[in-house]
Amino acid sequence: MLHFTTLDTPTLLLDYQKLIKNINEMAVFAKKQGVSYRPHIKTHKSLKIAQLQIEAGAGGVTTAKLSEAELMAAGGIKDILVAYPISSPSKIQRIVKLLQQGIDLKVSVDNTLSLAYLQEELEQTPFTLEVWIKVNSGLNRCGVEPGREAVQLAKEIMTHSRLKLGGIFTHAGQSYAASSRAEIEKIGLHEAQAIVESANACEQEGVPIAVRSVGSTPTYQISGKIPGITEIRPGNAVFFDGIQVGLGVTKIERCALTLLASVVGVYKDRIIFDTGSKSLCLDRGAHGNQTVSGFGQIIDHPEIIIERVSEEHGVGVFSGKTDLKLNDKVQIIPNHACTVVNQFEEYVIHENGKMMDVWKVDARGMVT
Repeated sequence: MLHFTTLDTPTLLLDYQKLIKNINEMAVFAKKQGVSYRPHIKTHKSLKIAQLQIEAGAGGVTTAKLSEAELMAAGGIKDILVAYPISSPSKIQRIVKLLQQGIDLKVSVDNTLSLAYLQEELEQTPFTLEVWIKVNSGLNRCGVEPGREAVQLAKEIMTHSRLKLGGIFTHAGQSYAASSRAEIEKIGLHEAQAIVESANACEQEGVPIAVRSVGSTPTYQISGKIPGITEIRPGNAVFFDGIQVGLGVTKIERCALTLLASVVGVYKDRIIFDTGSKSLCLDRGAHGNQTVSGFGQIIDHPEIIIERVSEEHGVGVFSGKTDLKLNDKVQIIPNHACTVVNQFEEYVIHENGKMMDVWKVDARGMVT
């Protein structure tokens, strides 16, 4: 087998052993806690990797977009949560097509008007759609407030003949802005509390809640341990990245995804790589917190910081000296794996540097 250093650059590399270890860690945690496991596929965007997660014990998948759900369904995955609000008639018609295929589909809701849109379209069909209430646990993006607002929406769902309430879920994305491990712990506990409180309040009003679901890679091993939680939905943990290392969630050795880059210029005070913003992207943190230095970490070359990027150029600076020279190749751990994956059509799968296979990034660029 050829070594990946024979490849042209930039190329997206995926370490098979690290990938499997990361998948198994999520599955083992879920089994130990007695909760189900529904990984978010927006990180890897790959049918092959989703299937590996199903084989490891995932009961279904989470998607960010309806188009991702359609792709997963076409690939044979039947249990899908679209963790995004849907109310446009054209998208609801696409939901109906998935129901016609026998897909066990769940859709996020957080307001009464979207319920009306869903009900209106579904009345023209023989189908009933399962909806999950999105609860705001502190990210302040989508979602009803925990407790009373969740109960009110749950009761409203019960009045719609073509909708059934299946669960309550949240995403504690504000954990990406945490400045310490203690703060992540606090956010994870609040995340679980928001869900358990909302579900219990619903059941006290006679509305049963079958699924109580939490997400977020930084918090799932915290919130997933709280009694009353029944499901976890981590996404980034399949690969990890520089931001997760910066948050203290994992060690750099666990990062499965890297970008193979070439040195295209060496100067006395800087070094240039063929990986600019079109491949490394511009992330330096998330939700207001910069947790990393530069635009990616170069493996085995801590003396270099990728200080700035233009579209095609990554500009590294170094103190002292570096032994890298023109045409040398390096691996770069991206700051944010999800956005970097979306720039590429395929992964080169390797084991100990030896190329094993090529897998498609099936859901690349899907925005609808």
